[in-house]
Amino acid sequence: MDLFGNLPAATLPPLGVFVIFVWSIIWKGLAMWRAANQGQRNWFIALLIINTAGILDIIYLFYFSKNKMTFAELKGLVTKFNN
Repeated sequence: MDLFGNLPAATLPPLGVFVIFVWSIIWKGLAMWRAANQGQRNWFIALLIINTAGILDIIYLFYFSKNKMTFAELKGLVTKFNN
């Protein structure tokens, strides 16, 4: 008997899984870096453990961080990364 019963073999295409993975890693990295630099240990641990496909990470960066990220700062990071 199959461990998962009669679930379909793949409900999300592999490319979709990869895109969500990359999206999540980028936001998680930014949020954890900022939490570590600002000495927010509890946020760092929460961001490390809780996986929400980047949602908690984005909320932390824009609302709960001591030094909130702005869209201009985000645009600068994207521009720097593209060069």
